[in-house]
Amino acid sequence: MSIDHHISEYRDKVILYIHIKESVVKPVSLSGKGMEESYIRSGGSTRKASRPEIGGLMLNSKTPVYEELHVSTLKNEIQVLTLLDYGSICKLLGRPVPTTQDEIMNWLIDEKMIDDIDGQGYYITNFGALAAAHSLAEFDSLNRKSIRVIKYDGRTKVGSSKEFPGNKGYAIGFEGLISFVKSLLPGSEVIKNALRRETSMYPEIAIRELIANALIHQDFSIRGSGPMIELFEDRIEISNPGRLLPSKKIDRLIRTTPESRNEVLAQAFRRYNICEERGSGFEKAVTSIELFGLPPLLFEENENSFKVIMYAPKTFAEMGDQERIEALST
Repeated sequence: MSIDHHISEYRDKVILYIHIKESVVKPVSLSGKGMEESYIRSGGSTRKASRPEIGGLMLNSKTPVYEELHVSTLKNEIQVLTLLDYGSICKLLGRPVPTTQDEIMNWLIDEKMIDDIDGQGYYITNFGALAAAHSLAEFDSLNRKSIRVIKYDGRTKVGSSKEFPGNKGYAIGFEGLISFVKSLLPGSEVIKNALRRETSMYPEIAIRELIANALIHQDFSIRGSGPMIELFEDRIEISNPGRLLPSKKIDRLIRTTPESRNEVLAQAFRRYNICEERGSGFEKAVTSIELFGLPPLLFEENENSFKVIMYAPKTFAEMGDQERIEALST
């Protein structure tokens, strides 16, 4: 709920005006009381709402969407334009950057990246920061949502490792993240048409789609953890906070109806050409893994996280029983 206030003087008396805007989330009730203590405005006065009126208010209320909630304090135009890399978003959309500051601000409002508060300033939304922040560390509640990349020397976490934290917003930093991950992965040199060419051990489309899915489908209500990419000698582990949605089963993820926990973020990633249309990208990732001769993906659901494991090439003899079954059934 947004509250505006204004202070003025009248006959040497200080008067404080407070304007409480209409709530779009739920009926307004007394603090510490139940929903039956809701009040409405009627005929210029405030009165207690009847049960049918409360029911109508609930039907017309809006469920809060995480991406549209405010993540910053009130900012002026210069502060907003300093914190958000709007130019990179325009580039992803293939559109020119607006020419004036007013046009930029109006466009950011249309993109749901900021909220205009009656000309007094702007709030940056969670989506705006997650997509276009120069640094997520500038936003306290999103600091731990930065993408972590960890490279281990061997096949376990026991050996030495190097961590490469990333602070950029997901959309503006995605291409750089993919290039960086690819640079850390082992590759091989092949000769085609008498020319030497470097090729990755893992298909790029699978890397892109699995990382994009981890960013889009994470549960932002889980504090203190964020997406993580762990690189081992024989595999890549990509994990995100949050379990599968109730309608999803771990053994039925492929070719099921797409469903996103964060629809605003998912829709934006498709518009930015970061991931494929609904469902098609994941199927292409699985197909590319088969074409590369890699073992099937392994999905793990833990108490508060979901993980996808992509393995380096294995011979059929090196595969476990379950891997052999999945390899033969795909």
